[in-house]
Amino acid sequence: MADDVRRRIPRTDVVLADPRLRQASESLGGETVKRIVASAQDRARRGDIAAEDVVDAAVAALPARATGMRPVINATGVVLHTNLGRAPLSSAAVEALVAAAGYVDVEYDVESGARARRGRTALDALRAAVPAAGDVHVVNNGAAALVLAATALAQGREIVVSRGELVEIGDGFRLPDLVTSTGARLVEVGTTNRTTYDDYRSAIGEHTGFVLKVHPSNFVVRGFTGAVPIADLATLGPPVVVDIGSGLLRRHPLLPDEPDATSALTAGAALVTASGDKLLGGPQAGLLLGAADVIERLRRHPLARALRVDKLTLAALEATLAGPLPPVLASLALDSEQVRARSDAVARTLRGSGLDVDVVGSDGCVGGGGAPEVALPGWAIALDEDLAEPLRRNDPAIVGRVERGRLLLDLRCVPEADDDIVVAAVRAVACR
Repeated sequence: MADDVRRRIPRTDVVLADPRLRQASESLGGETVKRIVASAQDRARRGDIAAEDVVDAAVAALPARATGMRPVINATGVVLHTNLGRAPLSSAAVEALVAAAGYVDVEYDVESGARARRGRTALDALRAAVPAAGDVHVVNNGAAALVLAATALAQGREIVVSRGELVEIGDGFRLPDLVTSTGARLVEVGTTNRTTYDDYRSAIGEHTGFVLKVHPSNFVVRGFTGAVPIADLATLGPPVVVDIGSGLLRRHPLLPDEPDATSALTAGAALVTASGDKLLGGPQAGLLLGAADVIERLRRHPLARALRVDKLTLAALEATLAGPLPPVLASLALDSEQVRARSDAVARTLRGSGLDVDVVGSDGCVGGGGAPEVALPGWAIALDEDLAEPLRRNDPAIVGRVERGRLLLDLRCVPEADDDIVVAAVRAVACR
C-alpha cells in the first residue's frame, strides 16, 4: 500500500490552493474548476498522468471563458452567416450590452420613481428610424413577430397568401406550419410563379383576418412570373401584413431589389415584420412596424408577454439604431480594392514565412436569407485546404471556405485589426 499511486494524488483543497486555479474559480466558477480538478485526479488514478502533474493538468484543461461558445473570425465572405450568429454587433452595441448587464431603468422612471414603458428609449430609436410607422413593437425574433401578428389579428380566421410565398425559413421550419400553429387558417391563392389581383380579391371574405405578403428572401423565381404590389393589395379592404424578413429599414443602394420597411409602409402595408439581426445589423429580435392601432392590438395581446425581449436585446438594438454604422453595412460597402490590398498584405507576410499563398478573385454574398442573387465582388487568400480544420480549431476559430482544393480566406467580414490574428494563426497551424 505504501507504493499505491492514489496516496500520492494531491487532495482537492491542495490543488485548488494553486494561485492559477484560485483565479480561475473567480472567473469560471468554483464548481466548474472543481470538476476539472476531479477529472485530473481521475486521470492520475488511472495512470494516464503522474500524481505530481495533477495541478498542471487541471490548469491546462481550464476553458478560456465561461461560455462554451467560441469566438469566430468569419473569413467565409458570407456577411450574414446564420451558423456564425448572423450580424456581429457594433462596438456601441457591445458597450450597451455591458451597461445593461447590471440594474438598469428598463421599466422604471428615475424621475418619478414609478413604473415606465418597457424599453421606451429603444422603441423611440426604432420609431425615429422608420418615420412611416405609426408605432413599433419588438419581440424576440422574426418568426415570433409573424406568430404574434397571426395570433392577434387572425386567430380563428383566414390569412390570404400567394402559393409562391409559402417559403421554408430554415432548419426545416416552414411558413405554413408556423402560421397555422397560431389557429389561423391559410387560404392559398394563385400559383407558384403567378398570382394576380383577382386571385386575392376572389379569396377575401367576411372571415379574412389579413392579407399576407412574404418576401421569398432566399430564392428567386425567374421567367413567366407575376406578383401583386403592396399598393394594390392595400385596396382590397383587409389589412396587409408584409414580412420583409431581412430587416432593411429603408432602401439600400447596393441592394435595390431588397424590400424595405419604409417602402412597404408607404405603399399601404398595415404592418411590417422583420428581423433585427440581419441587414439591420443588430441583435436577434423581431421588429413590428405599422399603424398605431394595429401595434396596440399586438402589444396588448397576452402572447406579447411570452415573446418579449430582455434588457440586453433592447440595449443592443437601440445602440445599433442610434449608433455608428454596424459591421454588416460596413462589410457590404467595403470596396473590392480595399479587400485586395489587405489580402495582398497578408499574403506577402505569409510568403515571408515560406508558405504557398495566392490571392484570387472571390465573390462574397449577403447571406442570412437576403439578396440571394447579389454578388459582392472581392478577393480571397488561397491556402492549402489541409489548413481548414486546424484553423477552425484555433482560438479564435478562423472559418473560411474550401473550393477546388484550396482554402479561401475572404477578409471582407474580418475587422482590419484582426488581420494580424489571421496571419499568426495561419503561421502557427502551418508549422505544426
